[in-house]
Amino acid sequence: MSRFIFAAIVILIFQQPAFCSEKIKWLDWSDEIFKRAEREKRFILLDLKAVWCHWCHVMDKVTYSDPEVAALISEKFLAVRVDQDSRPDLSNRYEDYGWPATIFFHWDGSEIVKRSGYIPPKEMLSLLKAIIVDPSPGPSVKPEKPLSFSNRSSLPEKLKEQMLESFFESYDYELGGWGFVHKFLDWDCVEYAMRRAMAGDRRAEQMAKQTLKAQLQLLDPAWGGVYQYSAGGVWTEPHFEKIMSMQAENLRIYSQAYALWKDPVYLETAKSIRRYLKEFLTSPQGAFYTSQDADLVKGEHSEEYFKLDDKQRRKLGIPKVDTNIYSRENGWAINALTVFYSVSGDKEVLDSAIRAAEWIINNRAIEGGGFRHGEVDPAGPYLGDTLYMGRAFLSLYTVTGDEKWLDKAKKAADFIQANFAAEVGFATASVKCSAKFPPKPQRDENIALARFANLLYRNTGSKTYKDMTDHAMRYLTTEEIALRRPTAGVLLADEEYASGPMNIPVVSKEAKQ
Repeated sequence: MSRFIFAAIVILIFQQPAFCSEKIKWLDWSDEIFKRAEREKRFILLDLKAVWCHWCHVMDKVTYSDPEVAALISEKFLAVRVDQDSRPDLSNRYEDYGWPATIFFHWDGSEIVKRSGYIPPKEMLSLLKAIIVDPSPGPSVKPEKPLSFSNRSSLPEKLKEQMLESFFESYDYELGGWGFVHKFLDWDCVEYAMRRAMAGDRRAEQMAKQTLKAQLQLLDPAWGGVYQYSAGGVWTEPHFEKIMSMQAENLRIYSQAYALWKDPVYLETAKSIRRYLKEFLTSPQGAFYTSQDADLVKGEHSEEYFKLDDKQRRKLGIPKVDTNIYSRENGWAINALTVFYSVSGDKEVLDSAIRAAEWIINNRAIEGGGFRHGEVDPAGPYLGDTLYMGRAFLSLYTVTGDEKWLDKAKKAADFIQANFAAEVGFATASVKCSAKFPPKPQRDENIALARFANLLYRNTGSKTYKDMTDHAMRYLTTEEIALRRPTAGVLLADEEYASGPMNIPVVSKEAKQ
């Protein structure tokens, strides 16, 4: 398709009436929705979407705008729509199903069907009718197997050997990366490979370098920043959304890789991601936005658009940026920027990190050292916001030596202990936030928490933070949790628990001046 034709198509699309699923009355998620469903004897449909997600837009445009689908949902269901970025509790609960994730509930709160991805109208109609006729749980709803949690705070050798075997077996030695369906930079895997490389493991070094090179194919050549992932088991079919977790963790990992191997490509990649964050995801106040959409026009694939250069793109418009400011996403960004500052010595980068941290402190702080997710938290506080801001404060302390950042990191940890400690591990939201759907520990958050608390313990010597690390590690060293792929995150937490974090990056001489 020529660029002229593509531009004409985009203009024509803009002139068409906007699509919407306005025939469906979308409601907000709450425990109250189940009380209403029981009174009215309706089932509940939860549309858990992402504002940056192409297939979420297609679902809205095609499926939920279908008259038959909309009529049947309106008659027999209460339709609930949630932006998963705004609700970490729901996002963590259903992260294996999206996005979009479509969850059907009985009015008693039990799950009936859980579906991942786009559902065409005919298939959706059949599904709705089947639920109405027989609302018993389908094969997608499996009873949770009760776990017998570990009483250990470190991995036993036999389990560690199994996890290490999984780490190497799940690697794609032909194309790079861990996994064979979606291709992206798994930051825990690359970081663990770098840690092993520092100890002399040449195979792990090759794996890390191959993946870092392959990931360059997901770097936007016009604007910088990285696309979320590539489909089809290859690195050449990108999904074009740019979400903060990917930007921040790619920035951090490429900065660490540069510190370790001094390859200028890694530094230039980090600079490119930083440039994107600065130009597209930084608010006028200095805090960071959440994401940028995959589509220029919602529901229309934008592959041709992303082949254009900066000037040609801007003539057509810019994909929508989600301007919500979440504490969690800012914590990711601040932490990454401090690592980048460590290897670049660029004072403006540090100033940017501090400016974002101060905005979050002034606008998202909760009494006691915690943080709200957004301006309003319908079911918060959530663990991730205080956890990742605490980690960001500790990073700022590391590069500045300013005790105020250490003090804020300690207060964040204390807030976590007071509000999120579960029987084993730490729950994704306040343990008091929902009677019907009590929050549970989530693996990635407990990995991050174990590493944060352990680093805080090593900076302060306080047994309080060692005990927090032990509590998270008991969850992570439970065999069923430890063996879930990828295993690198738990292996990282375990090795840091035993011997401390990697000694990279080190603040450059220029940065100290």
